[in-house]
Amino acid sequence: MSTRLKRPAFWRHLMLTLGLVAFQGYLGFNVVSGQFGIESQRQMHADIEELKAQSGALQAEIDAYRHRVELFNPARLDPDIVSERARALLSMAQADDIVVMVDPKSGKPLSGSSEELASGKLTEIIEDDID
Repeated sequence: MSTRLKRPAFWRHLMLTLGLVAFQGYLGFNVVSGQFGIESQRQMHADIEELKAQSGALQAEIDAYRHRVELFNPARLDPDIVSERARALLSMAQADDIVVMVDPKSGKPLSGSSEELASGKLTEIIEDDID
């Protein structure tokens, strides 16, 4: 008796090949534009650089505040700063000082002659600060 070998179906090989190609396509798509793909890594690196810049700016601001706090340390008071703050609080100046009046609301220097400032804006600003 002769035995006959059955040929494997053509469709079976074709479906397996198409399935593997589709899976490779899925993996390739995720390599390029997946959550951790090439495009996402570029965006993450840009975000990291931006956050480092923000961190550096915040650290500089923190250092500036720490320096200002250290200046008011009772063990290390700077006589220039103490006299400057005392004269500013008492509204007094020495003969060789240059006084620049600053509007407290806007932070900009007031311009004009001293007579105009004394008669108009300056009086209003001082009265507003007293209230």
